Amino acid sequence: MCRNKSAKEKLADDKDLPRVERITEGQQKVWGSGTIVIPAPREVDELMKRVPKGRITTIHDIRSSLAKRHKATIACPITTGIFASVAAQAAEENATEGWDRDDFVSG
Repeated sequence: MCRNKSAKEKLADDKDLPRVERITEGQQKVWGSGTIVIPAPREVDELMKRVPKGRITTIHDIRSSLAKRHKATIACPITTGIFASVAAQAAEENATEGWDRDDFVSG
């Protein structure tokens, strides 16, 4: 029987990402023209870990940082949101195992 991957396992699986692609004609109606970056899960996690304790960030801020990092017009809102959720679940798994947030934050 196959077991489900933990959030930490999902976070570690980059699936050949990040990837920058041209925005397709169909997507242009929603996002405009240019390029879109599909981020790697660990990139989203790394940006979330940079947020100081007691502060917040938004998916919009994370997407802006990712687009700038990859010189893309936008970052994919769908995958960024999914990976932010996976990163939060992985943080919860770590907390359940007794790890503190500061154990994973560098700098």
